[in-house]
Amino acid sequence: MDTARPTSDPQPHGVVIVGAGFAGIGMAIRLRQAGLDDFILLEQATEIGGTWRDNTYPGCACDIPAALYSFSFAPSGGWSRRYPSQAEIQRYLLDCVDRFGVRPHLRLGTTLAEAAHDETTGLWRLRTEAGDSISARVLVLAPGTLHHPAFPDIPGLERFAGPAFHSARWDHGVDIAGKRVAVIGTGASAIQLVPELAKQAAELTLFQRTPAWVLPKHDPVAGPVRRAMMRAIPLLRRIARAWVYWSHESRAVGFILAPRLMEAVERRARTYAKRTLTDPVLRERLTPDYRIGCKRVLLSNDFLPALERPNVTVIGTPIARVEPGGLVTADGVTHPADVLVFATGFKATEPLGSLRVIGRDGVSLAEAWHEGLPAWLGLAAPGFPNLFLLGGPNTGLGHNSIVFMLEAQIEHALRTLQRMRRQGIGSVEIRRDVASRFATWLDARMQRTVWLSGCRSWYLDAAGRNTTLWPGFSIGFWFRHRFARHASWREGK
Repeated sequence: MDTARPTSDPQPHGVVIVGAGFAGIGMAIRLRQAGLDDFILLEQATEIGGTWRDNTYPGCACDIPAALYSFSFAPSGGWSRRYPSQAEIQRYLLDCVDRFGVRPHLRLGTTLAEAAHDETTGLWRLRTEAGDSISARVLVLAPGTLHHPAFPDIPGLERFAGPAFHSARWDHGVDIAGKRVAVIGTGASAIQLVPELAKQAAELTLFQRTPAWVLPKHDPVAGPVRRAMMRAIPLLRRIARAWVYWSHESRAVGFILAPRLMEAVERRARTYAKRTLTDPVLRERLTPDYRIGCKRVLLSNDFLPALERPNVTVIGTPIARVEPGGLVTADGVTHPADVLVFATGFKATEPLGSLRVIGRDGVSLAEAWHEGLPAWLGLAAPGFPNLFLLGGPNTGLGHNSIVFMLEAQIEHALRTLQRMRRQGIGSVEIRRDVASRFATWLDARMQRTVWLSGCRSWYLDAAGRNTTLWPGFSIGFWFRHRFARHASWREGK
């Protein structure tokens, strides 16, 4: 019998960070480096890593080069290839936690249920699902966006007789070999796991709602000489990082300024498909009718070839229902399956999930966002004093690394905390007029991007607004954070 009782920390913490993925770990490291050690890092799982802990499906890897998909203050020269695997990224994050002394600050297996601002004391009162109470002067939310799996609304899903699981909750106890496997979805996860499953399954049926644009992935292995040089010569790492950053940053022009420039990229994708797929009917079925970039552009060398394997079938007809032994499409055809895999992405526009964050006057953060007022620079929201968001709304990118964006926010939050400490400032809150002007700019800027060119993607919320991506150059995002005026904040004692 579990006799554990809810507990309460005797003293408020200076900072409580929620979420131990890239954002939360990066914030913790920078606090430690700045000598601000009065913080704890809450993580609902039993280990750190976020997306790279959860996604262990076959073939899982990053689509941003390792040189940039890592902290600038914690470079690594040991990457085995240009695009790192899930396991390598998770090892990197574990190493960062131990190398920078973050682990003593961790509280693993701690799920936050509610965070409410106490206007009387100026503290954030936190309640965990276990009933424990924690208080903090400053709250940093770093929940990530790709961690709440999305499932399709298909009648009969609960009736399926075999194993059924999401790509982000991979069941390693299920043996795929010799099985009939059905995969729903053709997004970033599917293009990685389908080639691996196709090698083992007796039959693989891929259900496609909308085709995706696919480009080849230049993913050379880093040989021992290159790795040794990267480890020994820091300047080489900085040069490699800068080269990757600016080469990716240049791609933003087509995404955010002149979508018609993406026509050249489309031609490249069509040429790649024509060179790779010999079946013209299949090639036509896999060719999108929307501008490339409107949905996430996918990189793979083995996805398209895998679809021409004799044991793989691509179905473009909508699924009508699920039965115990398979899936029935709208044309009445039954597709037998022993295992069902959902490669259907995440609820990216609902990053808080069930967590309630309550600010002034009892207003929740979810309610504030629903009313159309985005987080200012993805970092702060009016009505929520001493609250910093990392990886908040409109911080994602279609062309560059989210880690760069997170670092810009981390440094802004850190500078603000240091200023509060130096000047004896008790609270900071972004001014409503500043957030409102930013919202107006954001909406106007978003209209000319490729993401609003006519497709439906996970970038968009239920109202059709792009609440996920930044409609500008990432260097512009960094500039806004680096040179934000103190007057943008309302300060209190």
